[in-house]
Amino acid sequence: MSRYFLKVFYALLFLLLHSSGLKIAAEVKCIERERQALLNFKQSLFDDSGILSTWRDGDNNTDCCKWRGIQCHNETGHVRMLHLPGSHTQYLKGVINLTSLIDLHNIQHLDLSYNNFLVSHLPEELMGSLANLTYLNLSYSVFSGMIPSTLGNLSQLQYLDLGGNYLCGVIPFQIGNLSQLKYLDLGYNALSGEIPYQIGNLKQLQFLSLSGGIPFQAGNIPLLHTLGLGGNFDLQDKDAEWFSNLSSLTTLQLTSLHNLSASRRLLQTISKFIPNLRQMSLVDCSLSDADIRSLFYSHSNFSTSLTILGLSSNLLTSSTFHLLSSLLPNFPSLKILDLSYNNLSSSIFQGNFNFGSKLKELHLENCSLTDRSFTVSSTSTMNSSSSLLYLDLSNNLLKSFAIFHWLFNFTTGLNTLCLNHNLLEGPIPDVCGKTMNSLEVIDLSYNKLQGKIPSFFGNMCRLQSLYLSNNKLNGKISSFFQNSSWCNRHVFQNLYLSYNQITGKIPKSITLLSELEQLSLGSNSLEGDVTESHLSNFSKLEYLSLSQNSLSVKLVPSWIPPFRLSYLGVGSCKLGPSFPSWLQTQSSLIYLDISDNGLNGSVPEWFWNMQFFYSLNMSHNNLTGTIPNIPLELHAVPSIILNSNQFEGSVPSFLRQASELLLSENKFSDLSSFLCDQRTVAKFGILDLSKNQIKGQLPDCWKSVDQLLFLDLSNNQLSGKIPISMGTLVKLEALILGGNSLMGELPSTLKNCSNLFVLDVEENLLSGPIPSWIGGSMQQLIILIMRGNHFSGNLPVQLCSLRHIQMLDLSRNKLSKGIPTCIKNFIAMSEKSINKSETYSRIYEYDITYYDFYGPFSFDDYKLDITWMWKGLEQQFKDPELNLNSIDLSCNNLTGKIPREIGYLLGLVSLNLSRNNLSGEIPFEIGYLSSLDFLDLSRNHFCGRIPSSLTQIDGLGKLDLSHNSLSGRIPSGRHFETYGASIFEGNNDLCGEQVNKSCPGDETIVKPQEQAVHEEDSVFYEALYMSLGIGYFVGFWGLIGTILIWKPWRIAYTRCLNRITNWVTV
Repeated sequence: MSRYFLKVFYALLFLLLHSSGLKIAAEVKCIERERQALLNFKQSLFDDSGILSTWRDGDNNTDCCKWRGIQCHNETGHVRMLHLPGSHTQYLKGVINLTSLIDLHNIQHLDLSYNNFLVSHLPEELMGSLANLTYLNLSYSVFSGMIPSTLGNLSQLQYLDLGGNYLCGVIPFQIGNLSQLKYLDLGYNALSGEIPYQIGNLKQLQFLSLSGGIPFQAGNIPLLHTLGLGGNFDLQDKDAEWFSNLSSLTTLQLTSLHNLSASRRLLQTISKFIPNLRQMSLVDCSLSDADIRSLFYSHSNFSTSLTILGLSSNLLTSSTFHLLSSLLPNFPSLKILDLSYNNLSSSIFQGNFNFGSKLKELHLENCSLTDRSFTVSSTSTMNSSSSLLYLDLSNNLLKSFAIFHWLFNFTTGLNTLCLNHNLLEGPIPDVCGKTMNSLEVIDLSYNKLQGKIPSFFGNMCRLQSLYLSNNKLNGKISSFFQNSSWCNRHVFQNLYLSYNQITGKIPKSITLLSELEQLSLGSNSLEGDVTESHLSNFSKLEYLSLSQNSLSVKLVPSWIPPFRLSYLGVGSCKLGPSFPSWLQTQSSLIYLDISDNGLNGSVPEWFWNMQFFYSLNMSHNNLTGTIPNIPLELHAVPSIILNSNQFEGSVPSFLRQASELLLSENKFSDLSSFLCDQRTVAKFGILDLSKNQIKGQLPDCWKSVDQLLFLDLSNNQLSGKIPISMGTLVKLEALILGGNSLMGELPSTLKNCSNLFVLDVEENLLSGPIPSWIGGSMQQLIILIMRGNHFSGNLPVQLCSLRHIQMLDLSRNKLSKGIPTCIKNFIAMSEKSINKSETYSRIYEYDITYYDFYGPFSFDDYKLDITWMWKGLEQQFKDPELNLNSIDLSCNNLTGKIPREIGYLLGLVSLNLSRNNLSGEIPFEIGYLSSLDFLDLSRNHFCGRIPSSLTQIDGLGKLDLSHNSLSGRIPSGRHFETYGASIFEGNNDLCGEQVNKSCPGDETIVKPQEQAVHEEDSVFYEALYMSLGIGYFVGFWGLIGTILIWKPWRIAYTRCLNRITNWVTV
């Protein structure tokens, strides 16, 4: 009995202690140091979605363990989990302060994926200090920089996902130390170099996604079920052996392995030794139809389990499509098939085709498909698919709406249809609305559609998104809204009608679409007022574009909108004249375009608190005053466009953090305080301060802004010498300093700027010889303009090394001696046509590694603006390098002959050698320049004849050979007959019809003499014929008249005739 009571006593004691422990555990709160670390972490972020709304430092909210996304240890109170993944609609943004988490020593789970941390870097000190981490997910959150090597210290880590960012550099070999790692994703970054062989140490890996050159020294990873590899590296036979050990693989993604087709053994290995594949993606691997046959030979082992098959961006034809369609019954589980970016141009759906019983998505983007590809014939035996939900036919060559007839016959439950970027033309037929009532998303943008917007779109009760932008649709917008039932108004979210020809006023019935999230009506012909009554029902609106219309946005200043926009485009609307105060309520804005709105006066100071802007455009207004120099941190590295206003004073230092800073055509007067203020790190890649009032010398602190790519300080009042420190701008691609009063020689340090595409120092007071290092060090130059200075000496032969030069202007200097014969080395000018896309990409497109510093949203708006002498007139050119090949050496002291090698420059459009001391004959080879539109050789000392080859240049619109010593006949034929005398004046020995002067021995001189001779002959023959007539008359009547009148003569004449007759007859 005592033993029984003892057991009861111990049981009660255990329960008492356990309940006490539970009470103690329940009362455990987070550690104060860790709570403060979380609050410091929050301060660096912008949370317009309220994700961190529970993170408050108040009396009733001191326990951080109860905050959203936080989980603490139930006994110690230490933070064990920070779980804050974003979503499409809710995410954190800002330059994240990860180092503030360094006090969370016990954290095991950290997930900040799918947020926007604005190219923040991963700090070395933090990554190595969180020793208890087992789970780290920072994917798709706009991180940049290099992967910290200290990640290798996280020995407990089992899950590491850094994919989908802007990380660059090499993969640190220390990752091979993470022996517990099961999941590693570094894909979709800008990583380079080889994958370290230490990856082979990760025997527990089940998921591996990497990009970069890979030597396949990863060893045997027996548990791997998902493998993603990217990068153009060489595949060898040993790689097939490595793949043969991956029998557990269920997902395989190979991207940009361009020699994969050369390894048939590897393809057969995949088919033979990896039987359980469910997802296979072989993208951009240069695969041919034969490769696909090799992959699927004998109905490969994995065919029954395959659910996703991606073969986009290869060299496949309709043969592969027909092969796969014949095998579809052997793919009973296939749900997604992607053949985009192949050449499936023939009638791929003619004949027998089986969609497969479970196929849900079919991707055929950019496959050269035409209307013939979807012909419905009596012999077609395709089955109707109720499973197909998503069909992408964008970027093809479809012209007619016959596609909808095909869809009506062979699909029954389609909910997403993409037909954008085709050639569809004419009005949208009503049959589209009648046959596709199941659609939720339809994209017909970027076609040639005409006519009114059909009202049936508003009667498609499941429709959520309608994209009709970039067509030629017309009619009144009110008809579209008022003639529809809008049975879909409770689900309709996105409406894109921009870049059409739609007219009229926006009706107030648009408020029916209360669930709208995105509304794009820009670039039409809309008119009238937009008031708060149009917008007051859009509580979910995030994107609003009304730009490039004739609208007047008239909102009551005190109005508080129900929405929080992230994008607002009202450029060229009438938003002014006062600055819109309601913008103060739009704290979520990241894109704002209020350009060309007639805004006057100063900008309120509250507006400049734009920490999270990606893009701000307030150009072409009449905004005045100074921009306050507030201590502001710009998290997004934004593009800021303020040109064509009346801003004055100094440029504030906080704008140094912008990636693109366009401030031209204002009244800014000070550059030094902005440029040399090193308290704020400079991040701008583009600085345009042209056409301002900046005075004095150029500042000598360019080393602090050595990340510059484009610099335009033209048309100011700058003076003095170009500072030596400008040579530290080694990344510089365009340097434009024209229209100032700069003097002295070009500093030799500029030769360090070897990446320059554009060098423009026109209209200054620069002197000295043209440096030879321009040709030696700046071999990327496309545009070189040094017009209107005091450069002297000869043309250095090193300039001939400028193989890419397309615009060369050295006019109005003091250059002497001859034109070098090596000009034939101007390779770009020797091509008859300019590859505009290649030139454009060389200047404006950037590698993903640029995003590490300048941000991923930069450089969308800037285009070169060059002043150029064209046909004798000064003109502005946007992107001139894309259009012209031109040489201008006029107004110098050049001597000697034009080298015959000029004939190699077949792409030359403009050649101006006027006002020099050139001599000799104009070379015959100049007629080879078939692209020439402008040729000026006036005011030189050329002699001899005008080469007849010039008549072969059909496009020669303007020619000037005046004031030389040319002689001989002016060539005739073709367009030369149209040239006036002024073109040839000052050449006294020229002759021809153009100058109304005869040439010796020319046919035009003998014509009057021939006429005189002809007149003399006429008189002679006239007298002769008259004499003959008179003689005939006298002789005839002298004989016949005597016989008739005198009888003895008549008898004698008769006897004579009788004798002659008797003699003839006898």
